[in-house]
Formats: sequence, structure tokens, C-alpha cells
Amino acid sequence: MGNGSQKRLTHRRPLYTAEQRRRRDASRWTLVQGVLAPLQFVVCLVSIALIHHWFATGDHLGLATGSVVVKTALLFAIMVTGALWERDVFGQYLFARPFFWEDVVSMVVIALHVAFLGAWISGLVSASGLLGLALAAYAVYIVNAVQFLMKLRAARLSAPVGQTARPVTEVAR
Repeated sequence: MGNGSQKRLTHRRPLYTAEQRRRRDASRWTLVQGVLAPLQFVVCLVSIALIHHWFATGDHLGLATGSVVVKTALLFAIMVTGALWERDVFGQYLFARPFFWEDVVSMVVIALHVAFLGAWISGLVSASGLLGLALAAYAVYIVNAVQFLMKLRAARLSAPVGQTARPVTEVAR
């Protein structure tokens, strides 16, 4: 990172106040988020591979579809626990100023996953349309994951000297 980038980061408001950092570290949801976030990411990668396999071969539609359902269940779990974490740290369930845009994109991710579930349950969408919708949901999810990783990096850079942000906190949703 060049000097100009470093200088810009030092002039920004820290991601957490000292009290918010204390509440973040004390929240039971911090660890839960730290477990669910990488688990959801791994399930997403496996699901992408299964979807790709179905598009390439036409085999194992049930596995591909089931993997999206599992990914969606993990998404719901991480969104609920992430909202509880946000309440513990910032005093509100969603759209706290430091995570506003991450939460906005998370809502799009949820909407696309819910659309997948609706299409799957109704049976009104072809298999290729259904799995294409899942891939669209995953694309937005990956953008959202990058947002959270960037937020984690910002938290580390804004941490007091000698203290780093806990890596399990911000890679939540």
C-alpha cells in the first residue's frame, strides 16, 4: 500500500470506538460468525462445483440443488446471528453506519436466495433457470464477502497500536 493510501486510511473514522471494540470482543456472536462465515464460503464453492458439473454433464441435479438449499440455510443462520452481533456491538440489528452498505448488499443476496427457494418449491422454473439463479445469487454473495473482507482489513488498520481486530468478526454475512 502506497503512502497516499495509508494517509487516507489514517484520516478516516475508526471502524469501532473503544467501547464497540470491547462489545465486539465480548459478544458470543463473534465466534459464531467466525465459524459460519468460512463454512458458508466452503459450501458455496462446493455448490458452484456441483452446479458447474450439472451444466457440463446434466448429472446430479439433486445434489446441485440440495447444495444451494444448504447454502441458503447457512445464509439465513449467518444473517440472523450477524444481526444479533450488530445489535451487541452497535445497538441496532441492521444497517449500523459502519456496515450499512454491506447490509444493503446482504439484503440483495438474501432476496436472490429466497427467489431461488421460491422457484425451486414452485417448480415453475427450469433446472437451468433455477441453477442460473443460484449462480447469480452466488455472484452477489461473493461481492458481499469481499465487502466484509475489506471491512475486516479496515478494522485491522484502524486498530490501536499493538491490538488487531479479531478476524472472525467482520467476515460474517
